[in-house]
Amino acid sequence: MVTKVHAIYRNGALFLERPLSVPEGSEVELTVESGNSSATLAAALDKIAALPMRSAKDGFSGAEHDRVLYSADL
Repeated sequence: MVTKVHAIYRNGALFLERPLSVPEGSEVELTVESGNSSATLAAALDKIAALPMRSAKDGFSGAEHDRVLYSADL
């Protein structure tokens, strides 16, 4: 089961915004994402969008992606 919860890290401990729906004594695995991950994603997408559609070296265009990968018949 996967449950996404929010917590605040304070004085070496995580404080959950609300209780978990797991039996007392259950072992759980945590994945910690700090900061604003949506802002990080937005910054990465901005960098991708700023890339040129055509390579200066070989003239390849991103518009030719499917033809090159799958077949010349597309």
